[in-house]
Amino acid sequence: MRSLGQNPTEAELQDMVNEVDADGNGTIDFPEFLTMMARKMKDTDSEEEIKEAFKVFDKDGNGFISAAELRHVMTNLGEKLSDSEVEEMIREADVDGDGQINYDEFVKMMMSK
Repeated sequence: MRSLGQNPTEAELQDMVNEVDADGNGTIDFPEFLTMMARKMKDTDSEEEIKEAFKVFDKDGNGFISAAELRHVMTNLGEKLSDSEVEEMIREADVDGDGQINYDEFVKMMMSK
């Protein structure tokens, strides 16, 4: 959360986990994470925040989120993913089929949850 420009308290973090932990296992998986971030984005509706979040994922600044960049951020968030899980996440958001997520695809993904 801090790497995405947010600074919640421990109590706020627990509330967020409880709010989006659909399967009740005490952790947030990627679909639950997307739901939480999309809610946050809709609440603030700030294009600047969405751009900042995109920059967190787009490590090399080329305007695209690759599978490697997505895996890196998710690992930093404590989510260990297999290659197939990362590829599936890319496929879900990759509208134009180029194997990576551009800014427009990222916005659609964040707003659709």
